[in-house]
Amino acid sequence: MPYEELLTRYEPVVGLEVHVELSTATKMFCGCATGFGAEPNTQTCPVCLGMPGALPVVNATAVESAVRIGLALNCRIAEWCRFARKNYFYPDMPKNFQTSQYDEPIAFDGWIDVEVPAADGSGETSEVFRVEIERAHMEEDTGKSTHVGGSTGRIHGADYSVVDYNRAGIPLIEIVTRPITGAGERAPEVARAYVSALRDLMRALDVSDVKMEQGSMRCDANVSLMPTGSSTLGTRTETKNVNSLRSVERAVRYEMTRHAAVLDAGEAVFQETRHWHEDTGITTAGRPKSDADDYRYFPEPDLVPVAPSREDVERLRATLPENPADRRRRLQGDWGYSDLEMRDVVNAGAVEVIEETVAAGASPAAARKWWTGVLARQANTDGVAVTDLGVTPAHVAELDGLVASGRLNDSMARQVLEGVVAGEGTPTEVADARGLELVQDDGALQAAVDKVVAANPDVAEKIRGGKVQAAGALIGQVMKEMRGQADAAKARELILTTLGVEG
Repeated sequence: MPYEELLTRYEPVVGLEVHVELSTATKMFCGCATGFGAEPNTQTCPVCLGMPGALPVVNATAVESAVRIGLALNCRIAEWCRFARKNYFYPDMPKNFQTSQYDEPIAFDGWIDVEVPAADGSGETSEVFRVEIERAHMEEDTGKSTHVGGSTGRIHGADYSVVDYNRAGIPLIEIVTRPITGAGERAPEVARAYVSALRDLMRALDVSDVKMEQGSMRCDANVSLMPTGSSTLGTRTETKNVNSLRSVERAVRYEMTRHAAVLDAGEAVFQETRHWHEDTGITTAGRPKSDADDYRYFPEPDLVPVAPSREDVERLRATLPENPADRRRRLQGDWGYSDLEMRDVVNAGAVEVIEETVAAGASPAAARKWWTGVLARQANTDGVAVTDLGVTPAHVAELDGLVASGRLNDSMARQVLEGVVAGEGTPTEVADARGLELVQDDGALQAAVDKVVAANPDVAEKIRGGKVQAAGALIGQVMKEMRGQADAAKARELILTTLGVEG
């Protein structure tokens, strides 16, 4: 059903379950390493392989991280909680159950405010939505199944499957929202903004690298529709393991339109999991969605309860960083950026590097220009984060100094930055090696101006007649004569002086 039409008849309800892999050195219940990308099945032991008689031990750092996450989400921290066994059979769980938390999570009843760009599209203001957190609980990750053959990468149609248990047992925090209502047409955007806010918060807490492309942060998006004016929730579907912010928004929007079409046809929405397909922008059916009773939860008999003392909770509260949203507002004020400029910085993932670049001596305007301009485009081309280009805040501050001192113009600075990205050295070293330096000889520049003015009498006459903006055409030719090694502002000044025109 067209999106605009469904909004006149239905109210969307969204619930988000975000799984965050913690950056601990060892797994949740054993001493195995957690490094990403190791050879398959080399980071395993009897505990995470579910061998008979192997007993788990809780990772204390993971518990502390869970408490800090709960506090940052304004949650209540349980004085006493315990683990449970979530029973189901699947090859990625060698124990045939997942050690998780059920009715006794470590953190619950929280909230987080998320900002969504204003609906007018100006980019200069934001709307704030409060998302209520039902719970944040501890559990372990599963192994990774790879289905070989077939066209979809799913088990259906595959020739065979292989399993890597390196990921089995890695500490996870699952953060579950209460149903998000009242967002209307903005529900997909709110979902994306919420996951983005969580990612920023986890980074600030330094508890996870939250690399969605590597699976260390994954979102399950629950969507249902209820008729406008009704208070009865519709049947939900759960789109599993969505691994990018853009895909979260697209998946929620698609499921809204799919649900509306099913309901409009007089049919019932089937409660199930769904797979998101990035290439086609659609979801397909997975398996019937189980309810909690189907997992036969019961308390984990091999683990003692977790009971963080109030003193420990307060000690961990004191380690919380400044809220990322508050920090961005503070930095925006310090740097004098507009809302739109700050949003560009955030979207480029450049808040921290710009802060470091300004601290290294660059102006806020120059730092933003380089990090969200040339460097952001290069990062997008290379498919990497802007911080992974090999350019440091000190490099950008040094480059800004070369421009401010008059040695380089912007065109030369871009060439220098390309050299730094290519690994040719520091900005000064690249400029020296490439012979990039503005010509300081006013006589040479005046000679170039005279030549260009003589070659363009029509343009010169327009400038004398008051069309000063026409000087831009002559400046470009002067720069060409000087092989780009001239100060454009000085060239403009000499052109106008030569033609007897006041700037």
